[in-house]
Amino acid sequence: MKHDILSRFIELGEAGDDGGGFGDDKSLRDVVLNFVIAGRDTTATTLSWFTHMAMSHPDVAEKLRRELCAFEAERAREEGVTLVLCGGADADDKAFAARVAQFAGLLTYDSLGKLVYLHACVTETLRLYPAVPQDPKGILEDDVLPDGTKVRAGGMVTYVPYSMGRMEYNWGPDAASFRPERWINEDGAFRNASPFKFTAFQAGPRICLGKDSAYLQMKMALAILFRFYSFRLLEGHPVQYRMMTILSMAHGLKVRVSRAV
Repeated sequence: MKHDILSRFIELGEAGDDGGGFGDDKSLRDVVLNFVIAGRDTTATTLSWFTHMAMSHPDVAEKLRRELCAFEAERAREEGVTLVLCGGADADDKAFAARVAQFAGLLTYDSLGKLVYLHACVTETLRLYPAVPQDPKGILEDDVLPDGTKVRAGGMVTYVPYSMGRMEYNWGPDAASFRPERWINEDGAFRNASPFKFTAFQAGPRICLGKDSAYLQMKMALAILFRFYSFRLLEGHPVQYRMMTILSMAHGLKVRVSRAV
């Protein structure tokens, strides 16, 4: 039986205290804290890079907005919802807030799957700006990697998703370009890539347990933001990455926000 992180947690939980389980308060606290930290900063930094890429590529932002508007109209028809009218940047605040709330209510787990271009934009952002840019692994015992490379216990093996996402060998001559369309098939469906090629969430037994949850959270937040707001980078504000555990922005992301109904 092949194990992943979740199956090992389940086994340890079933083992109980006598079997070396982690049912005590401290162990549970450590696991929960690990999940919270892993899912908070990584999501936040990806939202920032997504916003930056959308601002830098107005054609992408406009295409995304068209998808979101069409989605809103379709979902309103499906649910029999009469959308509140709130046109223009000077729309009444209460009407605007009501419209945003209506849109948020139309975002369900299943319906988010219709937002293919949004999913492609998030994935393309993660390809170029993975939340965890490099990932070192400690070697517990001597081993041989699939390509024949020998590794020794006590050493480290590091792979770098930031570099892997920009390799022309993997992604073609436009690897450095932000092009969400690379993730969409000719029939308009999302095109998946092997997790060993698109490594933003790791792969194999150690693949991120929160991958689907992260996509869900980011897509819900971004759908609302880019359906109702426009973003413009503050003049003279530098956008530079800071290579740490999380690929955060060295100076944050300062933007001007306006309504876009």
